[in-house]
Amino acid sequence: MSVLPLVFTSGWASGINAYAVVLLLGLTGRAGITDEVPPSLQRTDVLVIAAVLFLCEAVADKIPYVDSAWDVVHTLIRPVAGGVVAALLAGQNGSLSDLAAGAIGGSTALASHLVKAGTRLAVNTSPEPASNIVVSLAEDLGVAAIITFALFHPVAAAVIAGVLLVLGITVVLLLLSRIRRALRRRKERRERRRAGGDPAPPGAGGFGGAHRGR
Repeated sequence: MSVLPLVFTSGWASGINAYAVVLLLGLTGRAGITDEVPPSLQRTDVLVIAAVLFLCEAVADKIPYVDSAWDVVHTLIRPVAGGVVAALLAGQNGSLSDLAAGAIGGSTALASHLVKAGTRLAVNTSPEPASNIVVSLAEDLGVAAIITFALFHPVAAAVIAGVLLVLGITVVLLLLSRIRRALRRRKERRERRRAGGDPAPPGAGGFGGAHRGR
């Protein structure tokens, strides 16, 4: 029970940026800032892989529609990462409490991932790319802030993460109609482009029109 707030917060953060969570926890543990981080997250190979993938996500997450494609790929990865991190934070003896912690972390990560993906679909309806960059930076800074805060004040951080999760779900539900309209407009534009690319009927315009004029 004592580690449950940190498990919940790390799950929420993993649903937004799992690589940042692993990297930040590993670095703080390795620096001796906290003893809550298990040694497996402090390994050099884990930190290097997390850093490389974090940089890839930092780029992809700021490009309109590329971010949504990245979210689709990570629909499985983020919840699994959230569950693994939660289980490691709870302990490594395979007990029922560890499995429960993994389930909590994974399900929380899935919920926050769906909020992130839905929000990004709504943001991508905006014609300018600046909103993607602003939202992505806010997410990265938010994950870093709440994970750091959770290491020292886990209960307060879990409350903040819970409030943010509820607010995120509410926002996505309110934006569903906008997301549907945007997806419908994209489909209609693709259909118009395909229709416009069809070959013109014989004798319509071009040399046929000029020949009839003579």
